[in-house]
Amino acid sequence: MLTFAITAVREVIARGIADAEANGGFRDPHLGLSAADNRKPGLWLVGDHGVYLCSNGELAKGAKPLVAYAEECDPRRNDDWFEVKRRTFGDDDGVDFLDAAGLEALIAASPGCTHLRIAFLRDSMQLFVIGRD
Repeated sequence: MLTFAITAVREVIARGIADAEANGGFRDPHLGLSAADNRKPGLWLVGDHGVYLCSNGELAKGAKPLVAYAEECDPRRNDDWFEVKRRTFGDDDGVDFLDAAGLEALIAASPGCTHLRIAFLRDSMQLFVIGRD
């Protein structure tokens, strides 16, 4: 399982929306590779050098997206990040789109939640929220 602070989740979503408004829309990492059109508010769950959430708004030239690393898989803070990434996200690099509306509904349904948890199963992911001090 990987854990992200709800405040960070909301910051990444808000940054993606602000970037999209300023720069002409949302990016879709799967455009042309998937039947789904994910050019809408959301975020990307990225596994490469660690696992992190990434804003998906179109960026100004030279700008970088906002990212929020999983507490357990941040290469800046965890020496065993590669093993955690491999056990959770898998050996290969990749990206999954998480819809902002769905995430906000999940968060709103659990007042007082502080963290988003993502469990990686054989063929799917489970998202849930928890309250933690």
